[in-house]
Amino acid sequence: MYIYMYIYYTLLCILHTQSYIVISSLPNMEEQNQPILSRISTVVPATPRDEENDICHLSYMDMMMKLHYIKASYFFSSEAAQGLFSAHELKKPMFPLLDLYTKISGRIRRSECGRPFIKCNDAGVRIVESHYDISLQEWLRQNGYGVEGVVHDHVLGPDLGFSPLVFVKFTWFKCGGLCVGLSWSHILGDAFSAFNFMILWSKALSGHVPPKSLHVPNSIEPSASSNYPIYVKKVKIIGEQWVATSDTKVVTQSFYVTSTQLQHLVKVTNHENNNVSCFEILSALLWKYIANIRQDSESKVVTICTHENGRKENEFPSNNSLVLSIVEANVEVGKSDIQDLVRLIGEKKMVGNYHLREKLEEESGWKEDFLVYGANLTFVDLEHANIYGVKLNGEKPIVANCAFHGVGDKGVVLVLPTAQEDNEDQSNTRMITVSLPEKELDQLKDKLGEEWGITSYAAF
Repeated sequence: MYIYMYIYYTLLCILHTQSYIVISSLPNMEEQNQPILSRISTVVPATPRDEENDICHLSYMDMMMKLHYIKASYFFSSEAAQGLFSAHELKKPMFPLLDLYTKISGRIRRSECGRPFIKCNDAGVRIVESHYDISLQEWLRQNGYGVEGVVHDHVLGPDLGFSPLVFVKFTWFKCGGLCVGLSWSHILGDAFSAFNFMILWSKALSGHVPPKSLHVPNSIEPSASSNYPIYVKKVKIIGEQWVATSDTKVVTQSFYVTSTQLQHLVKVTNHENNNVSCFEILSALLWKYIANIRQDSESKVVTICTHENGRKENEFPSNNSLVLSIVEANVEVGKSDIQDLVRLIGEKKMVGNYHLREKLEEESGWKEDFLVYGANLTFVDLEHANIYGVKLNGEKPIVANCAFHGVGDKGVVLVLPTAQEDNEDQSNTRMITVSLPEKELDQLKDKLGEEWGITSYAAF
């Protein structure tokens, strides 16, 4: 049986290596946003695995994230991408890197009781290559910071046994600029895990020898004392297609918060001398505006997603460092002062990870499907994530961004760092990536622009 599977995957890799999609370039601007050439191939670990029964078990937190996907994009100037003209050069360091990341080259299987696990069978990750007939600057002016078009749109299924867990997309622009896009199944690990994988890839590309092994973090068992209710949403999926069905169109947009705007927010909330994070201030601002737009009682409770300290760059990907909490307001949020909401977020979080495990193990028996992000309005703290640790030829991206796909219609807000010069303080600016129902996002965009001058585009 395994011989036949090996033959199948070998043929699959050959077919994908030769798979081209050619799209004619037309003169109008809409067509310039379409790729003129695309190719899909597969990268597998450099060293074949001998153990036929090598599997990776999934934790309860992994299982809660099975319908979510992390999308990250890294835009590099032509100077940074100089000499990187082919996918062969970019793929080469990924072969030995996958020897370390055994599970991301695997495929989903199910045990006899129906619980998913990852079979580490060296099936590999997919590589997508695209070329656009516009410059990088033109792309950013037309599309902003979004991941759409430069990150492969993938979900797991319907044939789980053959669905790649990771896609990496290389997009070249006619000016020589390059975008590296990552589509990462959240079941593998959190955003920090995804960013660290790309950091190690870029280091290997520059000639650094990958570590001999990855640090396996200790499993963090949530305390029973953290048994507060966490808002998750039970959803239906179609067959084995791991994406929730929804009648509401959720769209994503990113906003750039300048140093002046951030300093003004800190001053308005009277937190200049307090140990309050930018994440808490920006979350409070958006919580107030979204609650005002919705005018509903459900907006009084939000989910806060943070991460345990001490994450290591050479760490095996995991979701076990995620900490999910709730914050409940006893006031009308849309009419509240921002500083009061900041205080709630900073001081009144109630951790609920233990409750999630109970819901999965006892209520669902691992057979139900849930959404975490967007089941309730969710704020994710990524402001200290090293998303700019990915470098080409020693150069950081012009801009890097991250978005979550597969979120519920209550929405999710990510607070991210921005590119800084070496002599600048990274606390100066922030990126906010927001996923909401389309009408709500339009209203939020108007409020942020009119009252704070926060826009969805910044010149480069």
